[in-house]
Amino acid sequence: MLDAGRRTSPPLRILTWHVHGSYLYYLSQLPHHFYVPAKPGRPEGYGGRSPGRSWPPNLHEVDADRIRHLTLDAVIFQSRDPYERDQYELLTASQRALPQIYVEHDPPREQPTDTRHIVDDPSVLLVHVTHFNALMWDNRRTPVHVIRHGVAVPSGVAFTGEIPRGLVVVNDLRSRGRRLGWDVFEQVRSQIPLDIVGMGSRALGGLGEIPSERLAAFMAHYRFFFNPIRYTSLGLAVCEAMAVGMPVIGLATTEMPSVIRNGVSGYIYTDIEQMIRRMRELLARPDRAKALGEGARRYASAHFSLARFARDWDLALAAAAQLRSKGNENVRAGGLNEHAGCAYK
Repeated sequence: MLDAGRRTSPPLRILTWHVHGSYLYYLSQLPHHFYVPAKPGRPEGYGGRSPGRSWPPNLHEVDADRIRHLTLDAVIFQSRDPYERDQYELLTASQRALPQIYVEHDPPREQPTDTRHIVDDPSVLLVHVTHFNALMWDNRRTPVHVIRHGVAVPSGVAFTGEIPRGLVVVNDLRSRGRRLGWDVFEQVRSQIPLDIVGMGSRALGGLGEIPSERLAAFMAHYRFFFNPIRYTSLGLAVCEAMAVGMPVIGLATTEMPSVIRNGVSGYIYTDIEQMIRRMRELLARPDRAKALGEGARRYASAHFSLARFARDWDLALAAAAQLRSKGNENVRAGGLNEHAGCAYK
């Protein structure tokens, strides 16, 4: 395990689902025991300890039909189906009464300001991974915490930037279209030397997938990191690039303006031509790229450390326990309305 900070209290036993592999990896660096369900064929959300990563020993795979036999302290949902459906099929009533957290990884898709979140329960804690996401969702009655990403890179990995090209790290960019910036990528690539890695990248003339353990060292050789994404959450790859010490160039949308400062850690614009001019500048001036990369590294060290991530999660888990305790008291007193009581059916 990476060093996510020390605890004096006993570790908790937490059930969660394998939804985003990189996020699960960093979540499992916390000093708790995490249990992830698996099903035959490993369908979405039930990949368990899927191959391709060096999972820490405190991440435990359990058959989905054995979850009801686990002794747990909390449940963390990370997608819709487990929260709305699967918990009633897989968990006992007493397990469903445990502290619950729903991690929302994305901004609202259907309508950016008026979309109601599926969780509407004052006894459940809703964790957003960016302040932009928390602002845009209609969170209704659900209490909200924001826990920004925590990342780490292997010891000794640092930006060198000797490859005079930009690097894009996006999975399945073509199939995810305009939201992930496929057209932006193609427009920029017609003028700037770019490489792309990730699932499905070979179909775009890219380099394919890079194993997670090697990605930071691979990125460090490129002159800059390019994020073409229009509308999604702040990507962990952006945070990891900053931790490596890479300058970041991207679109000034969603959470990016709160993370990247022009002329300090990279450049962000809504004007694509202005963005391309800055890329040309960094290709011609490796010294400038190095200075911006150092600014990115300092920001990541201050804001994306695993120690801070662990502290925020401990606060969230304590808050979720308090909310659930209060909710259970209301249930015993008959104080919850029919909708809020649905979590205890």
